[in-house]
Amino acid sequence: MSETAPITVVGRYRLSTEIEFAAAHQLHGYEGNCARLHGHNWKIVVEVTGNRLDKVGMVLDFREIKKQARAVAKRLDHRYLNELAPFDQQNPTAECIAAYFYQQLSQHFDCDDYHISAVTTWENDRSAVRFEPIG
Repeated sequence: MSETAPITVVGRYRLSTEIEFAAAHQLHGYEGNCARLHGHNWKIVVEVTGNRLDKVGMVLDFREIKKQARAVAKRLDHRYLNELAPFDQQNPTAECIAAYFYQQLSQHFDCDDYHISAVTTWENDRSAVRFEPIG
């Protein structure tokens, strides 16, 4: 095989990038410290899966994923999450925040070439939730 031969391997690509935001919340109906008002420096990891490369050789530019993820995070950044929809009706748990980011980002990244495959929400360096859609 020539060292200059084009790449012809067929497969699935998984891109991953992260953003951060800070926000406060409390968990209603929970018995423990998290029932009280507290904050986190949240880290959101967005994964995109695709099977095709564009003419540049990318599934999708990381900058575009970060741009859209930051737009979602901007609505939550330095806010009390319990006052914002949908968290005014549903506890802003790490699970619900991961699903929220997935739902919001899927509107921008759901096409034949790629889609959001998972969102992981880290509330600290030791605790994270990974959301993946079923089906």
